Amino acid sequence: MSVPTPREVFALLSAGISAGRWHELADLYAEDAVVDQPFALPPAPPHLEGRAVIGEHFRRAAEGPLQLRAANVVVHETADPEVIVAEFDYDGRIATTGHAFRVPNIQVLRVRDGLIVETRDYHDHRGLARAFAAAH
Repeated sequence: MSVPTPREVFALLSAGISAGRWHELADLYAEDAVVDQPFALPPAPPHLEGRAVIGEHFRRAAEGPLQLRAANVVVHETADPEVIVAEFDYDGRIATTGHAFRVPNIQVLRVRDGLIVETRDYHDHRGLARAFAAAH
């Protein structure tokens, strides 16, 4: 069995988020993985460390009304075979109100031995906050 490439791991992550399979996503991360979200706004954490903490983050997301579907995905390979840069939009919807929105994202992923060991997620947290505010 071959080890998935960084591009393939990102595709699994993106497909899981888009399908709302939040409970499966932590399995894509190494035990000691680190996720940094430099643009995070409360309640989103700016730093997550460890598969268990990342899994809890995804479990909380599963309890919320946010539905996301990745669109316009472009993946860039880098000189480092472990690292890719993904540009994409989230076409989102607030399930409780039906409010639809789109926010841009960039993710820098480091994948080693088929597992995510590090990401820097540049999601448009202000855009997400605006979408939630507009839905109420």
